[in-house]
Amino acid sequence: MLKTFAALPTTLDPLHIPATSSLESVVGSTPLVRLRHVTQGLSRSVEVYAKCEWTNPGGSVKDRPALFIIREAELSGALTPDKILLDATSGNMGIAYATYGAARGYRVKLVVPANASPERIGILRTLGAEIVLSDPTEGSDGAILEARRIAAVDPARYYYADQYNNPANWQAHYFTTGPEILEQTDGQVTHFVAGLGTSGTMMGAGRRLREHNPSVRLVAFEPDSPFHGLEGLKHMPSAIVPGIYDPSAHDDLLRLGTEAAHHMARRLAREEGLFVGVSSAAAALAALSVAADLAEGVVVTIFPDSGHKYLSERFWRE
Repeated sequence: MLKTFAALPTTLDPLHIPATSSLESVVGSTPLVRLRHVTQGLSRSVEVYAKCEWTNPGGSVKDRPALFIIREAELSGALTPDKILLDATSGNMGIAYATYGAARGYRVKLVVPANASPERIGILRTLGAEIVLSDPTEGSDGAILEARRIAAVDPARYYYADQYNNPANWQAHYFTTGPEILEQTDGQVTHFVAGLGTSGTMMGAGRRLREHNPSVRLVAFEPDSPFHGLEGLKHMPSAIVPGIYDPSAHDDLLRLGTEAAHHMARRLAREEGLFVGVSSAAAALAALSVAADLAEGVVVTIFPDSGHKYLSERFWRE
């Protein structure tokens, strides 16, 4: 039994779907796309699929946990109209908070590393979020420490969402991402591949898939060094480890390089017509690495976002 999954919430409706006319009602149900060109050379009995999470209203996989965190905080009374939602983010989670904060009438304050792409900073400001820029050399960990400091100084003013330690993060994937994968693959998924940032996707979706089929193989991946360009991912050995992360929850762990992910991002755009972000490209790399060792199987991974928020990055022109 995974220690982080001892109890599912009693207050949170597993579907928790609002009125069909609302913005929140179209979160999830993202398409599952088969990769057909970058998979050349694999066994014909191996299929590789990616869930295209940029089709969520906020443009990334983070719409799922952000919405669950906000709703659970509302139900528990931790988030009220007089409080400011506060958290640390490298971009996507912040955009999701700002999107649904605006839709639901909450003020949002985000601590973001100062080297976040100008596209992400611009989107956050357009959505009305207050931004605090943290030391870029300290990455996401520096943003976490600054968010904790702000929350501690004036706890009555803020609801500190704390995505890295909030169980509603992984529960979002248990209740939505995992079941969607099972439905879209007709329960035939044999391998699930997901990156480690907060680790919520692997912790939640992985558990749900394993409950359906104990033999499904769960493969996590992370950057291969502390200093990397895989946005949204953590090098766990050198980082503040999320409280929701349980290393025993996955079977294997791959470590990937930034340059290889940049190269795969360009390949996906030019060979598959998929304009994705770097973490999505890393997911493709990891999925293909897993698939290369199989004679047959159905490998599913998550493409967290598109490439639109990273278009200013130089690697696209290399």
